[in-house]
Amino acid sequence: MGVDEAAVGAVERRYLRRALTLARRGRYGVSPNPMVGAVVVRGDEVVGEGWHRRVGGDHAEIEALAQAGGKARGATLFVTLEPCDHHGRTPPCSKAVVAAGVRRVVVCHRDPDPRVAGRGLARLAAAGIDVAVGGLAEEALRLNLRFLIPRVLGRPAVTLKWAMSLDGKIATREGDSQWISSPAGRKWGVQLREENDAIVVGIGTALADDPRLNRRLDLASGTIARVVMDRKLRLPPTAKMLRQQGPVWVYTEHRAVAARRALEAAGARVQVLPKVEPKSVLADLVGRGVAGVLVEGGGAIAAAFVEAGCYDRVAVNCAPLLIGGQEALGPLAGKGAAVLRRAPRLDKLRARRCGEDLILEGLRQGCLQDLLSNVDG
Repeated sequence: MGVDEAAVGAVERRYLRRALTLARRGRYGVSPNPMVGAVVVRGDEVVGEGWHRRVGGDHAEIEALAQAGGKARGATLFVTLEPCDHHGRTPPCSKAVVAAGVRRVVVCHRDPDPRVAGRGLARLAAAGIDVAVGGLAEEALRLNLRFLIPRVLGRPAVTLKWAMSLDGKIATREGDSQWISSPAGRKWGVQLREENDAIVVGIGTALADDPRLNRRLDLASGTIARVVMDRKLRLPPTAKMLRQQGPVWVYTEHRAVAARRALEAAGARVQVLPKVEPKSVLADLVGRGVAGVLVEGGGAIAAAFVEAGCYDRVAVNCAPLLIGGQEALGPLAGKGAAVLRRAPRLDKLRARRCGEDLILEGLRQGCLQDLLSNVDG
């Protein structure tokens, strides 16, 4: 019952694509749950649609079946993820699908969550429902990195984000960087904060820019966690981010009691680690329930995540601007690759216009394969 693209025809793919479009509507309200869309089709007629809107609310299948009502009997249900088969905040969707009398269920891929992991599809098949798994699987996986990566790789999904000039500079030789991106590009950047649970910067960025690192669009419920990787515990208690709503987590190797108490008195949560590096910080964050991380720091912090292989998506705002200068900063610091064959490549690169800027987004090479090997079973 693995992913089989051939099991789903062109017409059925059209309905799956509609389900994926619906699923995207939940991107700001469902974390740490997945974005899921569902479409009920009887004959050639769409009789029900739904998507998971918020944590604790009805799942996509329940919404779609409720809209379809009695027309769901004998119909086909198209859903972007395997129906759940366990009691969480809501009852199992698999049982509701069986009770609705659906004849066929088409899903993009299995759910790697150990509470599901094929059990939902097995329940449907045992009830005599025809089940097909496949069709737009990669698209569905890309949509739900924030849900899938923690379950497959045991760490939060990581997006590296920066804005740069056309010649690859994130600031002038004097450090001037505001603003490289256009107003539309800056809005895109803060939208990424609405889609993630935490934003990570290095102490260099925290000291140089004194950023607030807050959400500003009121698209997501709640606040975003601010994370500072600060080996020597140099973040001042007067930092602007400490005056914003939401937690500030400072990761350090420094054990100075006075500095720690001063930061904690200002509202920070200080966590001492043997070594402050991407892997150790991400391991702690996933234990705190963080599913999606946005890395917005400068070149040093971005390079650390790349060198550790701890990233899944790269999102770049490229502005029609030429800064130039050998001393001007680039988006990745560190030593970098010595030879091209060892330079990390991205998969599934996409490009689109955003105001005056160009948005480029790609996935870590092998990212989708990591996920496919865990949902194709």
